[in-house]
Amino acid sequence: MKIYTKTGDKGNTSLFGGKRTSKDSLRIEAYGTVDELNSALGIARALNPQLELDEIISHLQNDLFVLGADLATPLKTRSAHLQRIQDDHISALEHTIDRLDARLQPLSTFVLPGGSQIASQLHLARTICRRAERFVVRLSRKEKIGPLCIVYLNRLSDLLFVMARFANYNDGRQETPWIVSPKS
Repeated sequence: MKIYTKTGDKGNTSLFGGKRTSKDSLRIEAYGTVDELNSALGIARALNPQLELDEIISHLQNDLFVLGADLATPLKTRSAHLQRIQDDHISALEHTIDRLDARLQPLSTFVLPGGSQIASQLHLARTICRRAERFVVRLSRKEKIGPLCIVYLNRLSDLLFVMARFANYNDGRQETPWIVSPKS
């Protein structure tokens, strides 16, 4: 199978099920940003995180393929090969958040993104996740989408924040609190 098909040379692409759409459509923006998020998580894995975080990231990357397929497929399209985001995807995120967060000091202030390389990359992934969420919310106002896509992204951004904190904790890095500047 060739990598290039030439079918998108005029700015259109196929959704799962065969429907053609413009490459700048909101649906493409949504699942394209999910793909970007997946790549950002790939960079985090390339930084050799602690094994526990590496396993979580690997699982998330696989889930993001499910989310991407869910978003790339109009809701009325049915296929035995199609997975959509389900309640168990959300529950798994929540369980992981609770498990990691229980090992961290409670937050008493906002923290600035940063710290170790892995934590910084996870913070970047979190912001990409929030952008994907905004695109998916906009898409949901125009088209019917999987009912849990927005919930998944919202919970995933929470998990990525906790993972960044956990990475800093593992690396012995202090988080930088946000300091409110006095008014002049």
